[in-house]
Amino acid sequence: EYATQNNYLFSCTFSWITLKVHSSLEAVGLTAAFSQALTQNYISCNVVAGFYHDHIFVPSEKALSAMHALKELSKSV
Repeated sequence: EYATQNNYLFSCTFSWITLKVHSSLEAVGLTAAFSQALTQNYISCNVVAGFYHDHIFVPSEKALSAMHALKELSKSV
């Protein structure tokens, strides 16, 4: 809304999803696991690995599908 109101040009919007799993920067495989779950649902993402939590940015129109895929993944782990 802010960008539109102030006439900023943009081509897409993203939703910010924070994984509430405590992740270590030394952990192996977490990014691969959720990336694969999103890939299987044709959802692209950008990832920011934080000290305690990872953050995923997905296209806004696919945010609900991404949340569903991540919830399904959490059930299987």
